[in-house]
Amino acid sequence: MVEWTGKFAYQQVADDLRRRIADGEFTETGQLPSLAQIQKRYEVTVTVARAAIRQLTTDGLAVSHQGKGAFLTPDAGRAATLADPVGIVTELREEVEKLRTEVGELRQRVATLEGS
Repeated sequence: MVEWTGKFAYQQVADDLRRRIADGEFTETGQLPSLAQIQKRYEVTVTVARAAIRQLTTDGLAVSHQGKGAFLTPDAGRAATLADPVGIVTELREEVEKLRTEVGELRQRVATLEGS
């Protein structure tokens, strides 16, 4: 999984975990994969796996409990989405659409009031 992209291996793993969090993959249990699972899936060392989890905790997406694992924070899904440029664009598009609807409704109300 980890490739020669110019990014550190732990960043690549953290980025993929962040994408998976944004996709809602871990919301059912709230628990992230164990270090052993991360090592196996991404074919990395335990040091890289720990650094990836540490990055997610630093970013506020997870909390780590020694001996129990890493767990999502309550707003991890939204935070992960916003950390992803595509997620930011998607959220902005949704907000713009909501504002367009509200402006349209306000225009109708103003027209109704002016017509009275």
